[in-house]
Amino acid sequence: MADSTPLLLSRSESSNESKQPPPSLDETIEHCIGEFGVAQLFQAILVSFAWVFDAQQTFISVFTDAEPTWHCISDSCTSASDICHLPQNSWAWDNPNDTSIISEWGLQCASSIIRGLPASSFFMGCLIGGLMLATLADSMLGRKNLLFLSCLVMSFSGSFTIFSNNIWTYSALKFVNGFGRATIGTCALVLSTELVGKRWRSQVGVIGFFCFTLGFLTLPAFAYVNRGSSWRNLYLWTSVPTIFYSISVHFLVRESPRWLFVRGRKDEAVSILKSIATAGSSGILMSFSNLEFGKESWNVDTYSAIKILLKKKWACRRLLTVMAVVFGIGLVYYGMPLGLANLSFNLYLSVTFNALSELPASLVTFFLVDKLNRKDSLLVFTTLSGVCSILSVVTGERSANLQMGLELVSFFSACTAFNISLIYTLELFPTCVRNSAISMARQSLVFGGMFSPVLVAAGSRNRFLSYGIFGMVIGICGLFVICLPETRGKTICDTMDEEEYNSTKIDLPVVG
Repeated sequence: MADSTPLLLSRSESSNESKQPPPSLDETIEHCIGEFGVAQLFQAILVSFAWVFDAQQTFISVFTDAEPTWHCISDSCTSASDICHLPQNSWAWDNPNDTSIISEWGLQCASSIIRGLPASSFFMGCLIGGLMLATLADSMLGRKNLLFLSCLVMSFSGSFTIFSNNIWTYSALKFVNGFGRATIGTCALVLSTELVGKRWRSQVGVIGFFCFTLGFLTLPAFAYVNRGSSWRNLYLWTSVPTIFYSISVHFLVRESPRWLFVRGRKDEAVSILKSIATAGSSGILMSFSNLEFGKESWNVDTYSAIKILLKKKWACRRLLTVMAVVFGIGLVYYGMPLGLANLSFNLYLSVTFNALSELPASLVTFFLVDKLNRKDSLLVFTTLSGVCSILSVVTGERSANLQMGLELVSFFSACTAFNISLIYTLELFPTCVRNSAISMARQSLVFGGMFSPVLVAAGSRNRFLSYGIFGMVIGICGLFVICLPETRGKTICDTMDEEEYNSTKIDLPVVG
């Protein structure tokens, strides 16, 4: 029978229940370098800035793949006519042909499958990339190297997109773009939070959410400045800066010492801690370097993290539950922005309003994440998002403004739920599998997003098939959070045995 005692406990201490167990790796690192310092703040901001470029590549197709407006140039044409049934010489685009892939490649009358192929290819790349690359941060490459490579792949594929001359080449590059982008948010979140004390871990995690909002907000600004210009300019504006950011990650970002310890690379971990610690902590670090921390013996190949997550019943149960909750969130999170084209509002303003709604979502997460239980928060926000999404269908015929307001509340609630779910997942799983667990949760979000374009297309004729289903799914999926344990204020673990020990210890009867 497997020993459920944490690897950090010595044999003599584990056999003597009366003695106090030694501090965990989490507590030892916090004791050495403090809860939060200038070096940790710099690392967190630099790493979290990857979310800016992540957001830009995620939603860039809202502008580059949009169908431009057109006007009649002959008496045989009316603005209410179907463009596909009009003679080619009876109408013209309002802007130059190269402002969108639709007008440049003549896709205005193509099937919905062809027109949606680039966006579908991007999400498919995200899904496959997440599944293939997720465990590399826990096994071979580590958090820093995978973040660097992911940003580099995303930036180069985005830059090469400007050379696309047809929908097929463009879709292939969008697939590569999504493949590289898949693990950026996960690596940035894990790497930034593993270097601070538990008191500040949630707040540091929210920095990435603010950066994602910043990236989302810059898109309509870039698109508005480039209105009337080639869609390729938007890819240049967002891809080239990512290349320089990738270089800065390689030279300035430090690897997670927690991951290095779990992998048995103690000397490298101590060296990083010394570079972060203040001058008065040198003595502590000297004694720290003599401590022995066991590493996970099962983590020997690329996909060991996934295998152990599925093998351990408690871990598998947590992972599947989190993925079910996040799937419902993903349906709304990606479906709402994609459905903005079906509204009568200005596209630039609609995207801006949705991007701005991410800002209060990040603020709510920042200020309330330490005050509210994770389970209660997720349950409230998923329910609120579902109710508002369904109400937007009911009120849509009466007031367009009210409908837009309900859409924004629903999207805001989904954003807040997603932010909390990532922090919750951070605390549910130990260091050795944390990156893989969060990656799987994010892939569930993308998987939900893959269904969104189909529902949005169906919702153009019957809005209940989009917003109605969005609301029902996120409301039902949110109920699964009841099956998860509460983690607020608890110390995160570093090994599977330690997490299993702490989980079962709660259920043991008190003696004496």
